[in-house]
Amino acid sequence: MSAKRDYYEVLGVARDAEPGDIKRAYRKAAMKFHPDRNPGDAEAEERFKEAAEAFEVLSDGEKRQLYDRFGHEGPSRAGFSGFSGSEEIFSHFGDLFGDLFGNLGFGGRRGGPQRGADIKVQLEITLQDVVNGANRDVAVPRRETCGTCGGAGAKPGTSAETCRHCGGRGQVMHQQGFFTLQTTCPVCRGEGRLITDPCRDCSGTGTVQRETTLTVNVPPGVDDGQTLRIQGRGQAGPRGGPPGNLYVVLRLKPDSRFVRDEFDIHSKVEISMFQAALGCTMQVDTLEGTDEVQIKPGTQAGEVLIRRGQGIPVLGERGRGDHHVHVEVTIPEDLSKEEAETLRQMAEARGEHVTPPRTGLFSGFRKRRRG
Repeated sequence: MSAKRDYYEVLGVARDAEPGDIKRAYRKAAMKFHPDRNPGDAEAEERFKEAAEAFEVLSDGEKRQLYDRFGHEGPSRAGFSGFSGSEEIFSHFGDLFGDLFGNLGFGGRRGGPQRGADIKVQLEITLQDVVNGANRDVAVPRRETCGTCGGAGAKPGTSAETCRHCGGRGQVMHQQGFFTLQTTCPVCRGEGRLITDPCRDCSGTGTVQRETTLTVNVPPGVDDGQTLRIQGRGQAGPRGGPPGNLYVVLRLKPDSRFVRDEFDIHSKVEISMFQAALGCTMQVDTLEGTDEVQIKPGTQAGEVLIRRGQGIPVLGERGRGDHHVHVEVTIPEDLSKEEAETLRQMAEARGEHVTPPRTGLFSGFRKRRRG
């Protein structure tokens, strides 16, 4: 197929559709285009993948928001880039197919190699990682294919036997009146085969537990809570199947100097009333270290100095946001008599009313008390 169709169009739902409507629409599409109902039909299989991709995005709040805002490029920011084929779809949704299709006899695939489960881990990053991008190591506990049996589960030199109870189908049929019901084989538990001489290293599972350290590339511009998808680094697949995917959820370490607003950042600089009135040069923290900003004479409290293109890199695009420097003006509380008198004279010269200096009996009394 050529260009991707709109996900709402794929499922035939409105853009404000509720989750229940989306699930029902997907059930209808998946029933229609399921590979078991359309053997050898490449177009139907592509439609099946298309519907699964639309459901994966629209049924997830974060992915749906990114899609509504950025189109088909949006979900990739949450680590989703589509499905490679029907087998990955069956493995990814897991029990959902049982919920959608019940015992209709064409749910997922059993008996042969299956895709491994996905893994989700968290990775703490700093603001500098967001600005420059970084390679960070993350420890991933996962099951890997057993090196002794190659994932077969059987002792080297032996192989699994076909289950005699179900004939290798993994399912058995029961007649109840006019109805024929299909259920999981109680002997092989749906596997379709039995391992009579299991591998000693993996106890017949075909996988072993290990902790692996992986290096994750963090692209510039990511945000807290975003997810990176690393294909094929999840759990090993049962019976020698392909591994699942690794999802790395990024957690941004707070930086007391800055507040982030998408790709803009905000910080503050404190100046005195004299610096605000006369102007000055101040050192401020930036994403690249420290830099100077010019405070023009007459700057008011609350004014914002905007440093264009000095914010967060825009994820997946060129350019950067802006750095907003908020000016806070401080008022001195410890003026000397001479400083206070100078300010009073300046105010009177400008015709401004100020509190006169305290004089008289009680003023002197208070001065003596303080002394």
